[in-house]
This record gives sequence, structure tokens and C-alpha cells, in this order.
Amino acid sequence: MPIASETELYAPIKRFLEGQGYTVRGEVNHCDVVAVRGDEPPVIVELKKTFTVPLLVQGIERLGKTDSVYVAIERKEHGRAPHQLAWSDLAKLCRRLGLGLLTVRFYKRKPPVVDVVCHPEPYVPRKNSRQTAVLLKEFGGRSGDYNVGGSTKRKVVTAYREKALHCAWLLRQHGPMTPRALREATANPNAASVLQKNYYRWFVRVERGLYALSPAGERAMEEYAHVIKERAAGGRETGSAGS
Repeated sequence: MPIASETELYAPIKRFLEGQGYTVRGEVNHCDVVAVRGDEPPVIVELKKTFTVPLLVQGIERLGKTDSVYVAIERKEHGRAPHQLAWSDLAKLCRRLGLGLLTVRFYKRKPPVVDVVCHPEPYVPRKNSRQTAVLLKEFGGRSGDYNVGGSTKRKVVTAYREKALHCAWLLRQHGPMTPRALREATANPNAASVLQKNYYRWFVRVERGLYALSPAGERAMEEYAHVIKERAAGGRETGSAGS
């Protein structure tokens, strides 16, 4: 059975901290739990039944009092993290906010168990130059904006999909072509790879070194007609258009 109130988290958290040598008090200066050990900075724990934005906001506010702030929630019987996330996702979020995360799992016939998902630590943003380069390459590789931000049920028109569409459109216009001819027509040095890997099954090899549009490719011409139309309006769907 889920806990009825966040106050049920207090006793297990108190025992957990006391086991590490802390003296623990509840409701100190509006903090749910405060633990002190010798001359070390105090530890604050904020309690909630589940992981919520208000809990994180509360934890961030407590960082004005000490660097050692945890948020604590119940870990349900199924053991899965809330909001269909992974515990590693919640840990990453908490670390970026400078917070620690504790969970308490309750059992019918044995005492509750406290787990440390992550400890609080100062977050220093680190840019990944490789990921930045990948992002900019994908952005620059697109000829236009063919996707609606936030969509989940539509296939994303990536730079690669655009290149494949360009090859498919030329095959539809001119019939079977060689990889070399498509490479020259699209100015895409990887046109042969697009045909040979054939990720979307839009192409079919009619004979050695000659490709045509498959039935799936014909359907793609209808599905992505809006992309082809916009590219044509921008002067990109010509026989010598760039990729």
C-alpha cells in the first residue's frame, strides 16, 4: 500500500541518518529534516510522497542554508521511478540542481529500506563539443523547417531523410539512374551510400549499378509531398540541385 502521508518517510530517514552518526531533528526552521554531525555543515532533507516540481523547488530553496540538501520520496513496490522515467534520469536532474535524492521502500514484514540514488554535488555545466558539432551538422544539413516542434506521431524529416527524398524524387522524374548520376545531380558525395544502405526501403536495384524507385519510395513521395513542394519552391528540386 502506498503511504498516506509524507510524514511516514520521517522515521526511516531519521534512523538512516542516525546510523551514520547524525543527530536528527524534524521541522527545524521550515525544513522537514535537519541532521548535524560534529562540526560538519548541516544536512537538510525535504520529504514528499512522490517526485514533483514543487519538491525540487523546495530543495533549491534549502540550498541557501547548506550545500547538503536531499529530497526524499517513496519507492513504490514495483520499484520503478515515477513519471515513466529511469532512476538515472532523476539522479541526473537532481545533480544538475545540486540536490541529492533518497528513496524509502516500505515492506509488509520488514523495516523500510532507505536507498541513496545520488548525493548532492555542485553542478558545473560541461559542454560536449562533439554533440554540439553533431547538432550543428544536422541543423545545417536541412534545407528548411519541415517539422513541428513537440510532435510525437509524425516522422521527423532529418537531413538524411531529405537527401534520400531528393534521390527518390530524381528517380521518379527520370527513371532508373546510376549512383554516379545521382551523386552529380544531387551534389551529394554520399548518394551511393544512400542507395546501397537503403534504410527506408525506397530504392530497388534493377541491375548492377542501376537503381529505381520501389513501391515504398512511391508512397514516400506522397507522404512527404509537402517537403518536395517546399524544396521545389526554394529552387532545390532541380536536376542539379544541392543536397
